Amino acid sequence: MTAEKKPFVFEKAISSLEEIVESIETGELSLDASLKQFEKGIQLTRECHQALTEAEQKVQILIQQNGQETLTDFDNEDI
Repeated sequence: MTAEKKPFVFEKAISSLEEIVESIETGELSLDASLKQFEKGIQLTRECHQALTEAEQKVQILIQQNGQETLTDFDNEDI
């Protein structure tokens, strides 16, 4: 039997990261448990970064397909 990989859900990963941070910050975990949580958090961070990179690439492709080939940075002062 092969283990099925669950589909990645960005929102669930962010929620899990928040839980990991909270559990580590309490200081109630042993060193070993904290390290395991930290390792899990690093993996989730990498997966989130990959998902965001892929989403950005999709947006760029869509913009280019619509004839708007230039991207501009978001300027918070315009709001």
